[in-house]
Amino acid sequence: MQVTETLNEGLKRGYSITIAAAELEAKVNEKLEEARPEVEMKGFRKGKVPMPLLKKQFGQRILGEAMQEAVDGAMSEHFETSGDRPALQPEVVMVDGETWKEGDDVNVTMSYEALPEIPEVDLSKIELERLIAKADDASVDEALANLAETAQDFKDRKKGSKAKDGDQVTMDFLGKVDDVAFDGGAGEDFPLVLGSNQFIPGFEEQLVGVKADEVKDVTVTFPDPYQAEHLAGKEAIFTCTIKAVKEPVAAEVNDELATKFGAEDLAALKVQIAERLEAEYTGAARAVMKRGLLDKLDDIVSFDLPPSLVTAEADQIAHQLFHEENKDLDPNDHSHDKVEPTDEHNSLAERRVRLGLLLAELGQKAEVQVTDAEMTQAMMNQARQYPGQEREFFEFVQQNQQMQQQMRAPLFEDKVVDYIVELAQVTDKEISKDDLQKAVEALEEE
Repeated sequence: MQVTETLNEGLKRGYSITIAAAELEAKVNEKLEEARPEVEMKGFRKGKVPMPLLKKQFGQRILGEAMQEAVDGAMSEHFETSGDRPALQPEVVMVDGETWKEGDDVNVTMSYEALPEIPEVDLSKIELERLIAKADDASVDEALANLAETAQDFKDRKKGSKAKDGDQVTMDFLGKVDDVAFDGGAGEDFPLVLGSNQFIPGFEEQLVGVKADEVKDVTVTFPDPYQAEHLAGKEAIFTCTIKAVKEPVAAEVNDELATKFGAEDLAALKVQIAERLEAEYTGAARAVMKRGLLDKLDDIVSFDLPPSLVTAEADQIAHQLFHEENKDLDPNDHSHDKVEPTDEHNSLAERRVRLGLLLAELGQKAEVQVTDAEMTQAMMNQARQYPGQEREFFEFVQQNQQMQQQMRAPLFEDKVVDYIVELAQVTDKEISKDDLQKAVEALEEE
């Protein structure tokens, strides 16, 4: 086997691989001999089939396997010897593949872009600022007020007041189709919040403006399709007797409110809220520090980038932003014209590729690993987005290597960032919640 370099330009590499016909034939014979003891053929004892018959029966398949193994072996040996790491899967093409015949040498071309040498970085010299925000009394009180809003109660409006959107009406109702009552179409003392979309479309809107002790007919059409097939597309009239009209009021901030949220009393609830807020602040501060770290690394580290990786990343950025700007399009629909990346997209792609390669190198040298437990936790967190389909989601991820990589990549990156922060010079700075919010908003604007 002969490997000849044909291209060495920047990170671009090209090689010609020649596998001699005699070498290939020897490989085929070797594989046939290995298989021979297990081969059975009519007229011959097991393991005693003549080689010519074996070649006739299995030669073409074995030839293909031997050829693939020879090429794969040449590639593995090349990468081990050269130390090159391809940025993407190498492109391998068989020369004159359509006219090649058994007995000819095999000529293959291999081309790829090599990953660059990543320069050493003295992480101990990196200076970072970690923002610290405390959950003060005002923040806790604000959060309590928001909780009280979510745990709202209702109180009777003044006699004769009309119901507004968001009000609760207590009513008896009876529904009929073609003047005949139907199952599930009646209720007594039913509390309905107008605008909650609890009833079929068009129902609640017609109750806006009703008063207590009023009787109102509501005419609606069941959707088509509908879970009760015999009602699908049918017009129904609901006779509604309004018993009460109530307006929403925030729940009082007291021990009773605390118990609604699983706390023993108001003091305990305040402690829980303060802990949750500070956890949120810590997460936000970490995001700000991470951005600062990446900016510093981007400034101090420079190396050649594989053009194919930059192009692929720029295309992805352009495509993603296109769909964000055109939310009416199906995000999985890629039938639209190719979105050409702008200079801004290319610049962002270069940054992402550079930092991605750098963090991967640092993580590899530090032997950073994403554990099975961490992957399982990440899968559980994402599965919560699909209630009732958690098992199907788990099975999908387990069978999809690409999906696993997409989930593992951010976990790995965060662990590498944590590793760098441990070695860097970190200064804590206490700031207000509002200033932290401004820092986060500044990130989102970039």
